[in-house]
Amino acid sequence: MTPEIRTLTADDLPAWFRAVHVGFLNGKELTDEEIAVRGGGVAVDRTQGAFDGGRCVGTFRTMPQQLTVPGGAALPSCAVTNVTVSPTHRRRGLLTRMMGEAMAAAKERGDAVASLIAAEYPIYGHHGFGPAAWTTEFTVDVPRTGLNRRYAGPPQGEGRVDLVEPDAFRRVAPEFHERFRVQPHRQGVIDRNDRWWRMNTGELRWPDDEWEPPFCAVFRDTDGVVQGTVTYTAQHDNWHNKLPHCTLSVGKLEAATPQAERALWHFLLSVDWVTTLRSGYRAPDDVLPLLLPDPRAARIDAHADFLWLRPLDVPRMLAARTYAVPGTLVLDLHDETGLADGRFRLETGPEGAACTRAGEGADLSMDIAALGTLYLGDETATRLAALGRVVEHTPGAAAKADALFRTTRRPWCPDVF
Repeated sequence: MTPEIRTLTADDLPAWFRAVHVGFLNGKELTDEEIAVRGGGVAVDRTQGAFDGGRCVGTFRTMPQQLTVPGGAALPSCAVTNVTVSPTHRRRGLLTRMMGEAMAAAKERGDAVASLIAAEYPIYGHHGFGPAAWTTEFTVDVPRTGLNRRYAGPPQGEGRVDLVEPDAFRRVAPEFHERFRVQPHRQGVIDRNDRWWRMNTGELRWPDDEWEPPFCAVFRDTDGVVQGTVTYTAQHDNWHNKLPHCTLSVGKLEAATPQAERALWHFLLSVDWVTTLRSGYRAPDDVLPLLLPDPRAARIDAHADFLWLRPLDVPRMLAARTYAVPGTLVLDLHDETGLADGRFRLETGPEGAACTRAGEGADLSMDIAALGTLYLGDETATRLAALGRVVEHTPGAAAKADALFRTTRRPWCPDVF
């Protein structure tokens, strides 16, 4: 029999969470306490399950999200998460059916784009998603950085770094993140609701959740305004040869000013006993290596796609962002679902951008996933054209698209969702 796909009720959550565990190869026992805490963040009316008899064999849910685009505007996005199909039910079209229903609902709701973090690269291009922002993780050999180990804080007149308790951090960090995420060059950053802060500062927990309380620090400028935040944990060894070999792992580091960014990194790199620093997810063009007298001390451990985007409302999303230069470009977009198919005329100028349906010939044609890849400014149309993913109908149109879409800093999404 074909599994039934349906919107959940609250009674379905235990079976649904068990299916999530199966899909992500998590053999840990699922307790009632965990279901109660995690279930509080699930909107059942936006959650689907595939059921074969009494067993849930597929999971899919979405949640509202605000995505920062080039220029600092925020677009409503349909964030996709908890996508699984049990190994007994692969290749039966369950994901396609759940994705189709969710994207149609998102379009009807008025979401401009859909977003996700892809566990596997090959899956989501078939559903109109393209990788829009990448991430890099650095491991720093602290003794080799060349930094002054007698560092005692930012220079006089630049501000200060303060350690704070988690409850105090929870009071100041959300307001700072809202200021941070709408900066013009922070495309890819997303909003964090109250539940996110409660989960990530240890207020919402369940027994044996493996939560490790982090250290929390803030950078305040000379007026006392928070301009940067960081969380981190430390892992100790057994002091082999009577020498410390401690690793500091950064959770989240965000800075609204260059002074705050330099001060927070230098603070972390000067913590006593620390010989290795793991940066956590950073933008591919993060300044961390160049802050070091010897940038080779920062080794890239991982560099991979991270945030994927799927256009839903092309005129709205293209008009929302800013562009580097004025210009006009006609795009012919192919979307086999019909949700974002069509030909669109983009006009950019110093007063902003406009995007409307077009009747004239196209300058470029591409699959809708390619537009998702280009949208935040990380990829070039000329590279995609070389791969055959963008077709140029007007000579020079790909280079023109590059001049329009590219940004001075690469996009970055600091959060898994």
